[in-house]
Amino acid sequence: MTSGTQRANSRIRLLVVAFTCVFAVGLGRAAWIQIVDGAGYEAMASRQHRETIEIPAGRGTIYDRTGEPLAIGEQATSVYADPRNVIAPKKAAVKVAQQLGLDPDELYPTLVDRTRRFVFIDRKADPVKARALQKLGVAGIGFFPEERRTYPQGRVASQLLGFAGTDNRGLDGLERSLDRTLAGKAGYEIVVRDPAGQAIDVVTSRRERPGRNVVLTLDHQLQANAEQILASAVSRWGAKGATAVVMNPRTGAILAMANAPTFDANRFSSAPAEERRNRAVTDVYEPGSTFKIVTVAAALEDNVVTPDTAFTLAPTIKVADRVIREAHVRGTERMTVRQILSESSNVGTITIAKERLGGPELASWIDRFGFGKKTGSELPGESAGMVVPYQDWSGSTIGTVPIGQGIAVTPLQMVGAYAAIGNGGVMPPAHVVAKVGGKKVRHGKGRRIVSRHTADRMTAMFRDVVVEGTGTEAAIPGYTVAGKTGTANKAEGGRYVQKYVASFVGLVPARNPRLAILVMVDEPRGQIWGGVVAAPIFRDIARFALQYLEVPPDAPESKRASSLLAAAALTP
Repeated sequence: MTSGTQRANSRIRLLVVAFTCVFAVGLGRAAWIQIVDGAGYEAMASRQHRETIEIPAGRGTIYDRTGEPLAIGEQATSVYADPRNVIAPKKAAVKVAQQLGLDPDELYPTLVDRTRRFVFIDRKADPVKARALQKLGVAGIGFFPEERRTYPQGRVASQLLGFAGTDNRGLDGLERSLDRTLAGKAGYEIVVRDPAGQAIDVVTSRRERPGRNVVLTLDHQLQANAEQILASAVSRWGAKGATAVVMNPRTGAILAMANAPTFDANRFSSAPAEERRNRAVTDVYEPGSTFKIVTVAAALEDNVVTPDTAFTLAPTIKVADRVIREAHVRGTERMTVRQILSESSNVGTITIAKERLGGPELASWIDRFGFGKKTGSELPGESAGMVVPYQDWSGSTIGTVPIGQGIAVTPLQMVGAYAAIGNGGVMPPAHVVAKVGGKKVRHGKGRRIVSRHTADRMTAMFRDVVVEGTGTEAAIPGYTVAGKTGTANKAEGGRYVQKYVASFVGLVPARNPRLAILVMVDEPRGQIWGGVVAAPIFRDIARFALQYLEVPPDAPESKRASSLLAAAALTP
């Protein structure tokens, strides 16, 4: 009896010791978790029940000068899933797919993948469809508002505007260069969710700050018209492409910057990179005779010639190892500077550069006009052009550069040079942004390139180009027009090939310029001359702009004469 009792007591004591040990281990583990690992587990629990949701800021609207929206934000709803909280993946896939117009078979694998806590179902979905789905209360499916960037004008100014991506960040064009201004600052909410993933409380939040609106100098009517005219010209001449820039020479404000072909900014992902590029600022070309503005203006400003200075000119001129000819056949003639410009004489222009200016002075004037440097505009991707430093000139450079070969410029640089002549010798700052957040943007007054006297004489000579020279197709009844034609060979692989760039740059009305317009056509077929291909495009763009802007005629006698001629032609 005694031995049995002792054995029982021993078992009880052993059991008590075992329970004590288990309890001690459990208590120790609890203490370790509470004291040592407590912070880590607390953070894990917080992550499981709390979630930070970013509230995107509304992107600023881009308007044209008339208040027409060019880029706006539309409300959308993004639908996402937390696969770990989806109760019946197959049924959920069917319900979600039916409401959003998706394929349930493609959706199902996403909903059963429990290795992920967040996955987009439909980014920036139709808000009406998203609301209908939300009413069904599918477990694990969440919603948050987003903004979808749209371009109401479609193709109009698409290369200039660029586009914003799915996350509403600017990817190209002004959307990219002005992204900080347009994007604003996102807000956030920290929410607590129940085990089913439903939000039950908002712990803290910060309101989003919308982006600022931007008003451009661009006019959507002038832009659309220029693009339409360019598209027709590209089709007519079988050209690779074309560019036009319309600028206010007094201020440097860009009223239109068009390219053809173009693309629909609302479908930017399907457009080739070639069509998305704003070639008016990114691409360079050899300007040909339109560059003679630098050679002649420099000679006039340096007082080494006057418009009436005459030279006896052979039909060719030898410069180092090169023989350069006129574009059109002629014999030896005595020509004034005025005639050299109006008839676009290569030999005459080279003679002025060689005999009166010299290489170092011409190189200095090229720099003074801003070639080889960016214009300082807000336009992204702008090229500085390609100018050979004087120390690297070869013997024949003094024969090619004065006539716009062996140098590459952008259309924006070229129109800026003519704007300087139209603005009394002061080059205005090229710009496209007028206001940011309701405040005017100051761009400065520009810088003087030549004297007003030289600018006036250049304008008069450019007027001769249109009246009786190579640019007669640019004439507009009722208005005086001053400008210059250009035709240049293209270089490929270091050699000139039988491909051309035809261009015309002009000012209108010439007596008090309100518009500086450049037209450049890349690789036209059938005809290659700037006076034949580009000058009529200039005329059509300028004629519409003058009427649209209600610029009064400055040569009513020419308009009346044209009307009389037309009437006479109709008289039997």
